[in-house]
Amino acid sequence: MRRSIRWRLAVWYSVALAAALLLFGVLIRFSLERRLLSEMDEELSGRVIRFENYFLVESAEIRSGDLVDELAEFCAALPPGSSIELTGPRGLFFRYPKNPGTGARFRTLERTFADRNGVPLRIVAGESMKPIRHTIALLQFELFTLAPFAMLIACLGGWLLSRRALKPVADIANTAHAISIENLSVRLEIPRTGDELERLAEAFNTMLARLEAAVATLSQFVADASHELRTPLAVIRASAEIALRRARTADSYRESIAGIAEEAERMTALVEDLLFLARSDAGSAALPGAEEDLCAIVRQAARAVEPLARGRGIRIIGFEPGMAPVMIPANRAALERMFTALLDTAIKYSPNDGRIDVEFRVADSRAAISISDGGPGIEPADLPHIFKRFYRADKARTGQGYGLGLS
Repeated sequence: MRRSIRWRLAVWYSVALAAALLLFGVLIRFSLERRLLSEMDEELSGRVIRFENYFLVESAEIRSGDLVDELAEFCAALPPGSSIELTGPRGLFFRYPKNPGTGARFRTLERTFADRNGVPLRIVAGESMKPIRHTIALLQFELFTLAPFAMLIACLGGWLLSRRALKPVADIANTAHAISIENLSVRLEIPRTGDELERLAEAFNTMLARLEAAVATLSQFVADASHELRTPLAVIRASAEIALRRARTADSYRESIAGIAEEAERMTALVEDLLFLARSDAGSAALPGAEEDLCAIVRQAARAVEPLARGRGIRIIGFEPGMAPVMIPANRAALERMFTALLDTAIKYSPNDGRIDVEFRVADSRAAISISDGGPGIEPADLPHIFKRFYRADKARTGQGYGLGLS
């Protein structure tokens, strides 16, 4: 079963919080116990030193029979749960209280010292562990009692926070569901949070803008291609209907068939151009390269359009006799096609009896060619768009050329 991101965030938040609370409780518990034991050890050490000093003073002034009573009087001032045991040679033994208890309920400190005569004595001071164990038990009880309430509050808070944090994602999803091919102009509302969600919304809007532009270009292309294909199809149909309308001579049939073949050839060339563009966009168009003479390629393109230029008295200038070859790695057919289209456009927009200049420049292992004519040029408003597929400044499809003839 798939869970939502909000549910998973709440679960992970709860697990992390539970682990943090458990670790915090364990650290607090052992840290407090260690601190309490350290304070108890300091208290026992001071108690032993005080008892030792008291014993040395009293043993020098009081008879041994009364010494036990003095030591008992000293121990009576000790806190409840305390114990002291003193042992030495010649049957010296003192314990307070008489039955102090043993085992894990007491923490003891042992010390050996010598009396004024150099006789070694052993003293053992003890303290009941009950107060410490009671404090630790109370802490554990409070931790285990309050932790579930803290977890519950934290889980609810995490659920609400995750819901609020993921609200922009839900808004993006709702808007994205409402976008279709008919309303690609809709854009997501960008949350000004400065985080990943803002960048996600911006990236999504950028993607929508590219899709809108691509769909618009595709729609325009389909419309223009349909227009271009409709003309030869209409001519073919009209020629066939006229030829079939009544019996005609062989020459008349031959003329109709020739017109149909001419229009079919034009339509075939258009379809091949469209297929080539589609393969190029898909990256599957085969354009093998080889070392080619750039000057020879341009000359070949110029020879292809020479009849058009001669018919309008236009001269193509720039091919110097004996020009050294400019060898480049290229696909010859593709470059000839490109330069033919450029020269054809230059002829189309040049005035009659004008000239077209072709200039070659070679520098730093780079070759450059410029083709200039005396035509009206390109309007500044059209310059940013001239490299867009099928863009044409002159929306009217007039004249014939080597391109697709699409707007």
